[in-house]
Amino acid sequence: MLYRPHVNRFASRREFLARAGGGFGALALSYLLSQESAKASPGAVLPTQVAKAKSVIWLFMEGGPSHIDLFDPKPVLQKLAGKPMPRSFGHVLTAMGTSDNTLMASKRTWQRYGKSGIWVSNWYPNIAQHVDKLCVIRSCWADGLNHVGSICQMNTGSILAGRPSMGAWTTYGLGSANDNLPAFVVLTDAGEVTGGAKNWGAGFLPAQYQGSLFRHDGSPITDLKPPASVGPRQQRAKLDLLDQMNHSFDRANVASDSELDARLDSYELAYRMQSAAPEAVDLSQEDAATRELYGMNDKATEKIGTNCLLARRLVERGVRFVELYCGSGVGWDAHTDIEGNHTRNCRASDKPIAGLLTDLQQRGLLDETLVVWGGEFGRTPFNEKGNGRDHNPWGFTMWMAGGGSRAGSVVGSTDDIGLRAVERPCHVHDIHATILALMGIDHLALTYLHNGRRERPTVNGGEVVTEAMA
Repeated sequence: MLYRPHVNRFASRREFLARAGGGFGALALSYLLSQESAKASPGAVLPTQVAKAKSVIWLFMEGGPSHIDLFDPKPVLQKLAGKPMPRSFGHVLTAMGTSDNTLMASKRTWQRYGKSGIWVSNWYPNIAQHVDKLCVIRSCWADGLNHVGSICQMNTGSILAGRPSMGAWTTYGLGSANDNLPAFVVLTDAGEVTGGAKNWGAGFLPAQYQGSLFRHDGSPITDLKPPASVGPRQQRAKLDLLDQMNHSFDRANVASDSELDARLDSYELAYRMQSAAPEAVDLSQEDAATRELYGMNDKATEKIGTNCLLARRLVERGVRFVELYCGSGVGWDAHTDIEGNHTRNCRASDKPIAGLLTDLQQRGLLDETLVVWGGEFGRTPFNEKGNGRDHNPWGFTMWMAGGGSRAGSVVGSTDDIGLRAVERPCHVHDIHATILALMGIDHLALTYLHNGRRERPTVNGGEVVTEAMA
C-alpha cells in the first residue's frame, strides 16, 4: 500500500512559516469582519488603541516655509530688526553661516481669525478662514541643518537614509483599505523631491509598503491599460504563469526576498488597478464648483489644486496615506528674496489647501482624515543676503486638522524672535508618534525585527503630543 503522509511537505522554511501562520488569522477574524479594515493586507497588525483617523494627507512644503512670516508673529523681532541677535538667545550654527547677520523683520500684516483667535499672516488669507479646524504646533524642532537630511528625517525619523517612511510604517501597521489602489501614494507638483524615493521608501520593512509615486504631468499613472491586442484572458494567463515561475524561484531560495514579493504584489495590484484607478484619478467627474473650490481654473493654483483634489478622491476610496508635496525640489527655500519666493508659494498653495479642508468637511471626511501641514524646518529670524532667511530646525510651525486633532488650538511656542522652541518642544519623533496615535497605533508597540533589534517608527524617542489631540 502506498504511504501518503498526513502533512504536506514544504519546499522551504519560509513556505512552512507562511502556511503555518495562516491559522493565526482566525483569531482576529471576528474583529476584522466587523471593521472596514477587513480589507487590510496580510502584513497588517491590529490597532492598539482607538483610531480617530482612517487616512492621512500630508501637505509637505518642501524647502522650509518661514513660520515667523506665516503662523508665529514676533513683535520683539520687529523691534530688534536691523540689530545683531542678542547674546541671550545663544549662538547657533546655521547651514549658510548667517547667525551673526542682523535680525530681519517680517513684512507681513497679521490678524486673529475665528473663535480661537489664532494668528495668521496675510500670506495665507484662505487657510486663515479655517483656523478653528487647525491645531497649530508652534514648537516643532528637528536635527538636520540641510535639506537632504532634514526632509529624510521628517519622512523617516532619521537624517540618515535607510529607515522606513511614515507612510510605509502606517501601511505596515494598518494594511490597505482598498485592494485595488496603492495604500500609500506620493504626489509632487514640480521638480524631483530632494533625496528622491528614500523619502517614501520601505527601508528595512518589506518592500511592498513603499509609496507609489504618481506623475505630476499628464496622467498620474502611465501604462495602466494593456495593448488592444491583449485580451483579459490572455493577460490573466500571462500573470499566472509569471506568478508561478516567480514563486518557484522564491521557494528555491530560503532567504526572504521582499523585493521579489513586492514585484509580485505590484503585478497583481496593477492588474486590479486597471478597473479602479482610472475612475479614481478621473477629475472630469468633478463639477465646476468643486474645480473652482480647489483653484483649478487659475494657472497659479492649478497644479496644487489638482493634487489636493486627487488626494481627496484617493482617501475617499480608502488610500491610507497620501503625501502631497508643495514646491517639490525645495521650492520654499528662500535664502534670498523671501518676499518673492513665499508670495509665489503661498499664492499657489493657499486656495487649494483651504479648498481641501472645505471639501473634506462638506463630505463628512474631515473627522476621519488627518491633514498635516509643514516643511522640513522653518527659517531664521536673522537675514541672509539682506532679504532672505536661512534654515531653522530649532523652532518652527506645523499644523494638523481633522482626524481627531484638537481643533482651534495652539501648542507650544518659540522664543521672542522665533529662533528656538521653548514651550512644549515637539521633536519630529513626537509629531510622528502623534500621527500614529491618531491612526490608532502605539508607536512603541509597532515594531519590526531588523538585524536582531526591534525597530520602531520613532527610533529611540518620541512622545505623543496629547495637547494636539481632541
